[in-house]
Amino acid sequence: MAKSFGATKVLTDIDLSVPEGSITAVLGASGSGKTTLLRLIAGFEQLDSGTITIGGRLFDDGHRSVRPQHRGVGYVPQDGALFPHLTVLGNVSFGLARAERSIAREQIELVGLEGLERRYPHQLSGGQQQRVALARALAIRPAIVLLDEPFSSLDATLRAELGRDVARILTVAEATTVLVTHDQDEALSLADQVAVLRRGQVLAYSDPRSLYRDPPDLLAAKSIGEANILAALLHEKKAHCALGAVDLRVNGRSRPDGPARLLLRPEQLGLYLKQTDGAVAATVIGFRYHGHEGIAQLRLSHPDKETVLVRIPGDLVLAHGQEVWVQATEPAHVWPAPES
Repeated sequence: MAKSFGATKVLTDIDLSVPEGSITAVLGASGSGKTTLLRLIAGFEQLDSGTITIGGRLFDDGHRSVRPQHRGVGYVPQDGALFPHLTVLGNVSFGLARAERSIAREQIELVGLEGLERRYPHQLSGGQQQRVALARALAIRPAIVLLDEPFSSLDATLRAELGRDVARILTVAEATTVLVTHDQDEALSLADQVAVLRRGQVLAYSDPRSLYRDPPDLLAAKSIGEANILAALLHEKKAHCALGAVDLRVNGRSRPDGPARLLLRPEQLGLYLKQTDGAVAATVIGFRYHGHEGIAQLRLSHPDKETVLVRIPGDLVLAHGQEVWVQATEPAHVWPAPES
């Protein structure tokens, strides 16, 4: 499917299938088309070409489009968009028939807000407000739930906690879900499958583990997690680069000798404080502390002075300018070097 606004192409050749009862994350930077994709599914925008089908029913074919209120889609925007004059129960019950009020109470209990039914949005925390928005989306028994960066306004700790809770709630509800996010950790940890969106196109679509460990190309590799990309020369089934001769990952790809680009994740490198056979010298030029682990940035003692990131234990103390040694501890992915 495709969508443009005037002469600006926002989405082109999008082909995405969301398995029933699963959580699919659409990951991309600002301007990649994530929110437009969500708005098309919800019916807030109409396709230029292609089709949108939910549960076997055609909702948009570029000529005719089913109105949003008739699609059975649950939508949770970034700010929750709660009605300030309605209580928690009133917000969740909005749009339901009087006979369906029991459904609203069930959803309030599901999201862990029982006892708060009579509170108004201004009496709730940001995380509680997002839970109300989720309960409201689930109360209509939607065919699909759409989450538009629902945790972006929360602090890091609450964001991670609420993300886990929401994923659990959606799994219990067996809700088919599309989560739009620019946060890589969020996509990898919460979703059953991840679609990487870049400039209106799907670069890659797979389960998080496969996408991280076996990306289809360099663009997808750099879009998911930390990545060391090094220039290399393939010769005799080895990648010769600033780290020395590195083994190649066995993944069925043909690798003719010649220039290439090599991918190693930070955890696929080993850092040593003493000279070690097979390791190359490097200098510490940066360090990020994350509690149980850290990320060291090193400049290799190589004519090209390339830099790499290495994941290390959090209790390992390094000084800026310190000499260390580094080597690949796992086989690397390689792709042909891009043509100049």
